[in-house]
Parts: sequence; structure tokens; C-alpha cells
Amino acid sequence: MKQTVNQYEFRRALEDCRPDNFSYEGLVALFEYLEQWEEDTGEELELDVIAICCDFSEDTWENIAHQYGVSIDECDDDEEKQQAVADYLSDEGAFVGQVADCFVYRNF
Repeated sequence: MKQTVNQYEFRRALEDCRPDNFSYEGLVALFEYLEQWEEDTGEELELDVIAICCDFSEDTWENIAHQYGVSIDECDDDEEKQQAVADYLSDEGAFVGQVADCFVYRNF
């Protein structure tokens, strides 16, 4: 038995179980990404909050660059560094969305 959830129910489920994992904007970006994935693949996803929180993260570009060893030393300013991190996540197939100075991405 499956139940369809809307964006509000999705956000609420994650906020209730893991309130510190994603910002409001990050949850919106993640919901839209997962909805698009379902549409593209024709496969329904199960709302498993723990699995989602294990599979996806939201973090600053600085932390992502450090954690994944993204080379930003040759970038001239923060905007270029941020773009380098976005490009890296995209190249890895992990980019979900950007919210302010943070990225939502699939962990890899």
C-alpha cells in the first residue's frame, strides 16, 4: 500500500524526524528533485526519512570542497569557488539544488 505525499507532508515528515538535516528551502529543492526523478524513471519512491537523510545532505560549498577535496585554490573569489563546487557535484551526478550559499546533494 502506498500513499502519495505532497511537499508539505514531505517537509513535515523530515522535520519531525530529523529537524536539523535540511533547511526549509533545502527540503523544497529535495522534494522537487525526487518528484522529477520519479517522473523521469516512472518508479515510485517510498518515503523513508532515515534513508533520505543518509542519501542526501545540505551543506556549505566550503564544507563540501573540504570534505570531497574539490580544488578551489586557483579560483579568484568566492563566486568562482562556489561555482567550482557546483560543477564538481554536477559532474558526479550528485547535484540536487542550491539554496543560498548551500548545496543539496546526493552523498557519494
